[in-house]
Amino acid sequence: MSASAALTKLPSPLRDLVVGAAQDGSEDFGKSEKDKAEVADWIDKVARGDVAKPDNFKDLEATLVPRTYLVSNYFTAADVALYGALHPVLSQLQPAQYYTHPAITRYFDHIQHRPSVRKAAEPLAPAFSVVSLDLENAPHQARTAEPPKKKEKAKAAPTADSQAPAEKADKVAAKADKKAKKAEEQSAKAAAQQPAEKVEKGEKEGKAQKKEKKAKEPKAANEGGDKKKGAAEEAGEPVPSMIDLRVGHIVDIKKHPDADGLYVEQIDFGEETGPRTVVSGLVNYIPIEDMRDKYLVGVCNLKPANMRGVKSFAMVLCATHKDGKDAGIELVQPPAGSKPGERVYFEGFEDAQPLAQLNPKKKIFETIQPGFTTLETREAAWVDPATKAVHRIRTKDGVCVAPRFVGASLS
Repeated sequence: MSASAALTKLPSPLRDLVVGAAQDGSEDFGKSEKDKAEVADWIDKVARGDVAKPDNFKDLEATLVPRTYLVSNYFTAADVALYGALHPVLSQLQPAQYYTHPAITRYFDHIQHRPSVRKAAEPLAPAFSVVSLDLENAPHQARTAEPPKKKEKAKAAPTADSQAPAEKADKVAAKADKKAKKAEEQSAKAAAQQPAEKVEKGEKEGKAQKKEKKAKEPKAANEGGDKKKGAAEEAGEPVPSMIDLRVGHIVDIKKHPDADGLYVEQIDFGEETGPRTVVSGLVNYIPIEDMRDKYLVGVCNLKPANMRGVKSFAMVLCATHKDGKDAGIELVQPPAGSKPGERVYFEGFEDAQPLAQLNPKKKIFETIQPGFTTLETREAAWVDPATKAVHRIRTKDGVCVAPRFVGASLS
């Protein structure tokens, strides 16, 4: 398939972006026949719509880790197509989310700032507006060295002075005798130690059985309480009820000492252990005065993340304007009179229990999040992408809302 044919499959305005940023017939569509075919293949992948989906980010991340561009070592129309397809997803993510995909985030930011891309995006505004990514405060990516490879002895090339067959046979025999002698010594040693080891093994097995019995007793006593939780954790298909949403109250807030774009909040979620420390990338979007003493909705079962030296134990649920972050972000608000720790749930999933902690590898939140939105009434909801059924986000006393935004994305 040619690049021109693949371009016709792209939806508008993505097709217009690629056409505007890449000159037809130029090296933007590949320098060699091999590169041209690869560019066309990537554009076709983007047109099919799967490559930029959050549930495929793991594969895309692995692809982009060693690359600056998709094809060979230079910018092509394939990069514009992938950037445009990623834009609706990346523009809605909070730092804690896009930090989990460093290669994708780095690649996206690099492509979006290319002059040809920005020039092509101007007439298509507000689509493809620049996404502000807090890369300066991204967690350090530890790089582990590959384990050293075992050196294999180089085989000597045959020469005129190679060992005679008789000498080789003698050496082989000597090695065999040595191995046999060593095996006999080990067998004798093992036989001598066997009685003592059996006694020791018997003692260890007895202790292990006692420990196992003790461990099983409290589990059986709490079997009824863990039944619902176990059922939720075993469920394979991500559903919104797996996400643990609760009412929170900001009792203290300050700017991160080492990151200009981050707040460090102490949020009361009604727990006996006291407020949780939460780091949010909201400095450039919500003034600190508008954060103090606010009631909000928190995502409480994400895996704790280290944000520039401060560990964050939850995420603040925010509504991002449909035109992107630069158009505004605001806190999702629980019903008036809500108390810290009150359960927030999805209509239709009232009896389901959230997971104790979301497994980052399964991308549960990232899979569900694209369905989060605000309705014409500004009520927060999850819209099932398959059935289009609307499940409003609420407490027992009412529905959670975004103060101003309609059609916003929640994250």
